[in-house]
Amino acid sequence: MAFRRRNKSYPFFSQEFLIQNHADIVFSLVIFVLIGLMFETTAKTAILFIQPQYNISTMSADGEMTLYHYGWKDCATVLFYLCITIILHAVVQEYVLDKVNRRLHLSKSKNTKFNESGQLCVFYLVSSVWSLYVIATEGFLLHPSSLWENYPHVHLRFQVKFFYLTQLAYWFHALPELYFQKVRKEEVPRQLQYISLYLLHILAAYLLNLTRVGLVLLFLQYLSEMGFHLSRLFYFIDENHHKMFEMWSVGFVLTRMITLTLMFLAVGFGLARSENQMLDLETGNFNTLSIRLLVLFMVCFTQSWLLWKFFRFQLSRTRELRLEQARKRAANKQQMQRTPKRDSVGHHENGLIKAENGTSPRLKKIKAP
Repeated sequence: MAFRRRNKSYPFFSQEFLIQNHADIVFSLVIFVLIGLMFETTAKTAILFIQPQYNISTMSADGEMTLYHYGWKDCATVLFYLCITIILHAVVQEYVLDKVNRRLHLSKSKNTKFNESGQLCVFYLVSSVWSLYVIATEGFLLHPSSLWENYPHVHLRFQVKFFYLTQLAYWFHALPELYFQKVRKEEVPRQLQYISLYLLHILAAYLLNLTRVGLVLLFLQYLSEMGFHLSRLFYFIDENHHKMFEMWSVGFVLTRMITLTLMFLAVGFGLARSENQMLDLETGNFNTLSIRLLVLFMVCFTQSWLLWKFFRFQLSRTRELRLEQARKRAANKQQMQRTPKRDSVGHHENGLIKAENGTSPRLKKIKAP
């Protein structure tokens, strides 16, 4: 199964060979794990990579229910779906983005940004729809107080745990993709920045049993980021398209405000009223004053930093527009001053001087000496 066109063959185990064929290599590893399900001796090990672990059965009003909690075996599941994500990344790049790039004829820098926005737009769209479905089916929309009631939320349903595992797999996969996609050195710090922030916040929500609040915050964040990358894709297609950026700017600020409000409501007030506020690792209770303050500080600092970057960019962009308009006005003024003035006596036509009324001036006779 080939994901890339082979314009040139490279020696085995070379850097270029690995970059060009990384999706095929990973696909072979996935097939190897799936083949392990066919044999009894390796089936248990293969299931460890494919299926979420740590499941328990409990009785509820609807009958027997299977719930999950986290553990170190989740690393194997994340690793397997990391490989799946690399394959899907290559499929989207080869069969969607590369075909669009050939029609747009973008420059190298714009091509890199277009590929980044295209990949993230697909991920944000799928994740936002998926998270909204989970929020609706879990009843968080109709009962917002369930975000902090009955904490700690140790036991998760399959769809909640699988959602978090795939989120971790995607953002961990983004690290080797920096190498596979040959991202420029100037772009690496910026991309490492937001990848690290996503991993930090998702891991904190998953390990501290704040999965319900984290699910809603991820939905808000992904919806806002999807708007930005959609706007950037439309801008690359038509550079006169700026209205979507203006709509996204309003949505970005609203998302920050809603995120901060929800965090103070759920963590600052909801968990603070809980009776059990003792640290207990066995039961998964992290509802202590120091941990709550740490979580609030982390989220507030991130949202404030994002707002600061946003307003700084908007101010610099406004200054650039004003300077550009001033330069255009100065250039037009100089052009008007440089235009030649018409002769008040007449003008030249066919080598002869014509008066303003169209008659030729009389020539004076020169007396001979």
